[in-house]
This record gives sequence, structure tokens and C-alpha cells, in this order.
Amino acid sequence: MTVLEKLFSQKLEKIEESMKKSITMDFSSEWQSDVFGKLPTAINKQFIQNLIEPNKELISLGGKRWRPLLMILCYEMASENHKPLVSAGEVYDLTPLVEFVHTASLIHDDIEDNADLRRGKPAAHITYGLDTSLNAGSWLYFLAPVCINKSSLTDQEKLLLYKVYTEELRRLHLGQAMDIYWHRNPDVFPSQAEYNSMVKCKTGTLASLAAKVGSILGGASKEEADKIAEIAANIGIGFQIIDDVQNLTIGNPGKKRGDDIVEGKKSLPVILHIEKNPEHKEQIGAFMLEASKNGIESPAVENCIALLETSDCIQLAAKKGIDYIKENCAMLNSKIINDLFINMVPEVFR
Repeated sequence: MTVLEKLFSQKLEKIEESMKKSITMDFSSEWQSDVFGKLPTAINKQFIQNLIEPNKELISLGGKRWRPLLMILCYEMASENHKPLVSAGEVYDLTPLVEFVHTASLIHDDIEDNADLRRGKPAAHITYGLDTSLNAGSWLYFLAPVCINKSSLTDQEKLLLYKVYTEELRRLHLGQAMDIYWHRNPDVFPSQAEYNSMVKCKTGTLASLAAKVGSILGGASKEEADKIAEIAANIGIGFQIIDDVQNLTIGNPGKKRGDDIVEGKKSLPVILHIEKNPEHKEQIGAFMLEASKNGIESPAVENCIALLETSDCIQLAAKKGIDYIKENCAMLNSKIINDLFINMVPEVFR
């Protein structure tokens, strides 16, 4: 059992139960009606299964679930001083809004990066094919807000959540577009400010969504929810930086060390190294291009990491990531949320 599971076991169990109810393989008539409305009679369960299975499989492989957990914690924090919009029980029914978006983004991210593995298993597009996975991941974005429709919220409150949800999704795709542009162009290296902006949209927006939705459901004003969401987005930047560092050192769980090099990712350690050693820009771009052509076993992967290790860029990036997390956690002034985030950081980087 992980530290997170020990700290939040009951909450995580409720979140998992909500996931199971929201994306089921039994296809009851009630579930079908909630999700699709009235379907033509010729559509059988096999057709629906083909749509759902890639998503269901990835969700079943687990994950930290820290985004829906953050949503619950922000709800509880807000409801201490405000009248909540939903009960403490019903708020769990709305957690798929956050976790399903994350899952959908992973499927699309793996396709766009041509990644082989996700959570230690073949990526969805490897198992199910590009067309099936692309369609399934897109559908999951639209399944996520079904929980809003089913809630006891007023129409005005539902509209507010839809506005929050769709705005964050648009930001998510903007961040992804920036990342794709950089890794498709080996000779283009963003600045630190550009990198932070990309990550705040791509990674931070899911933390922002979780914090904002949780705060709103807990009764916080829009201004209060916006402030908490901004802090959460900055924490998300910190975790992406730590993820960047981990990729080049101990490797990310379920993936191979250095796969960011294969994907041509202009991560923060790379950016910091280029700023200090601009003469290495062309060489790093060449390593990435070679690794992209020959895969994770290419010598270019370790050669690129070795070049990055000639400076202190990896250590400096790790410090920046930790500082982002600690400084923004302190602004939330919540011990339980601080415990959540600090315990998510691999011990080697604390």
C-alpha cells in the first residue's frame, strides 16, 4: 500500500466506486439512457463495448487518482466556511468529471507521442488500433460531464460547471498543441517562460479543474475558486517538472528511462542545459531525431542524457519543481492537501 493509499484509503475507495458506476460494461438501460439517450434498436452491446473497452482498460490499470482526490479535499475545505451545493456523499459522483478527462488525455497523448507503454502495459493504440483508440478517447471527454447532468445541482449551477469544464479543456488542448509543435521541430527550443505556460495549460489545467470544481461544489465564491484553481495549476507545473526529471533519472513508472528523448520533448532540464550551453543545441536536436527514428534502445537516448548530465540542469530542474510544489501548497494553508502533494513526490527528489 502506498503512502497516499494509507492517508486517503476511504476517499480513494469511494472515487473508484464512482468510476465503476460511470463507465460500466453491463450497459443497463438506465446507463444507456443517461449516456446516449434513446438509441436505435439495431445497436447492440458489442458496438458499445468497442467504444468503451479502451477507456475501461486504462482506468482499470489504476493511477494515483490525485486529481479527483484534490477535488474532494477542496470541496471539504470550502464547505468548512460555506454552504455546499451538494452533499458530502454526492460530491464523489462528480469525480469522473476530472478523472475521465485525465484518462482521455493520456490516450490521445500516447497517440500523439507515438508512445509504446502506459502504466506498464501497451498503450491503447497499440492494443486496440489507432482508429478505435482515438475515437474512444474523444468519446471519454464527452462522457465526463454526464455526471453533471445526473446531479442534484440547479440548472444555473450545472451551467457554471459546464463553463468551467469546457474552458479548462480548451486550455488543455492549447498546451498540447504547444508541446506537439516543439517536439515535431528538433531545432526549436522554447524559453523557460514558454515552457511554464505550456505546462500550466497542459498539466496544470487538470489540477485547476479539480480544485475549481471542488471549491465551487463546496460553496466557495467564483473569486475564491479561481484563486485556489490558480494555485493548483502552479502545483501542477511543479509535478510536470518532477516528471521531466524523473524521466531522465530513475524513469517514470510504467515507462522506460529517457522516452522523452525519443519523443523529442523539450523538457525543463533540456531547456536549462541549452540556456547554459547553447553550443549543444544542435547536438541535442540530433540525438532526439536519431532516438525518434530508432526507438528507446537507441544509443542516442543515453548519449543525450549523458550530455545533459555534464551540467547541473537536472538537479536545478528538480529544485524548481519542488519549490513550485512547496510554495504553492503553503499558499493553500491546508495540511491535508500539503500531505497529499508532498507524499506524491518520489522520495529521492524531496
